[in-house]
Amino acid sequence: MAAVTDEVRPAGSVLDLGFARLDVDRAERTGIPEVVYAQGKTPEQVVGCLAGLRETGQIAVATRVDEKVAEAIQLRWPDADLDPVARCARIGCPPSGIGDVVVVSAGTSDAPVAAEAAFVAESLGAEVTRIDDVGVAGLHRLLSVRGNLEAADVVIVVAGMDGALASAVGGLVSSPVVAVPTSVGYGAAFDGLAALLTMLNSCAPGVVVTNIDNGFGAAAFAAKLLNRWSRRPTRPGRYPEA
Repeated sequence: MAAVTDEVRPAGSVLDLGFARLDVDRAERTGIPEVVYAQGKTPEQVVGCLAGLRETGQIAVATRVDEKVAEAIQLRWPDADLDPVARCARIGCPPSGIGDVVVVSAGTSDAPVAAEAAFVAESLGAEVTRIDDVGVAGLHRLLSVRGNLEAADVVIVVAGMDGALASAVGGLVSSPVVAVPTSVGYGAAFDGLAALLTMLNSCAPGVVVTNIDNGFGAAAFAAKLLNRWSRRPTRPGRYPEA
């Protein structure tokens, strides 16, 4: 593994570590910095990628971090922010103030994906609120937090089983809704495929859908929306003036 030293510097928009080529200009180009997907990488490779991002002055975030990778990260950076439920790690202070995101999940079993979405959204500069266990099997639970959902700039809905929560939320709020199907459910849920199809076929307008278990993708989409709004001279109000 190539060490990150003074001799290893960005060549154009790429920092070549030998085993990985970090896209160090991604934040400037797209508004979202490169995030390390740890699954399938060795602990040394993940640490090397995070170190490379830090060498270029960026916040360093990794997703799908298992116990061995988490141990290696904490050994290198004792003050790293590690979330074992989200399976995420962050080194460096995140930005702030781009907007408000609410991450709402249908059930406790959806917690890992919801936590990933929340962790990444916070790492990208959003103020994040979590609302858990308000699935449609007890619809009164969702109605009781409607005000919190409506106050959000973006709502991320995480649900498995039948995935119906996204449509229910989309029909209640004016906020954009990002739906994340999870692989939670019995056999006919087909590891999240049933929830994915339900969300794709939502009759509630303003609902977009990520891939199964892709909390990262939902957070990235939300951050892009918020970044675009924050670049406008005057941020649009929720309702037009009469």
